[in-house]
Amino acid sequence: QVQLVESGGGLVQAGGSLRLSCAASGRTFSSYMGWFRQAPGKVREFVSAIRWSDGSTYYADSVKGRFTISRDNADNMVRLQMDSLKPEDTAVYYCAAVRSINPVGVNLWGKGTLVTVSS
Repeated sequence: QVQLVESGGGLVQAGGSLRLSCAASGRTFSSYMGWFRQAPGKVREFVSAIRWSDGSTYYADSVKGRFTISRDNADNMVRLQMDSLKPEDTAVYYCAAVRSINPVGVNLWGKGTLVTVSS
């Protein structure tokens, strides 16, 4: 069974940067790979996604211009570069194999990695 494993979370000061990585243990057979996040007491929300075939990218308005998603087809890796981080970006970030963008449909979740942004 394919697994998604996130890495790169941690503690950073506001204004700083972090890069998250997601490794898939095999082919996910999904059209997209994405990142979602869930802050304490809040519902999980879409952050960003990228289409495997042509690299088209999608972002939530809250992260547009600050976060950059990229993929490496050969290694089944997806990364999320997060710059200009804000305390409200604090959350557990989940990698996902995404079958559709609108509406969002997820085939497989990773276990998550914690990002904490201090003020």
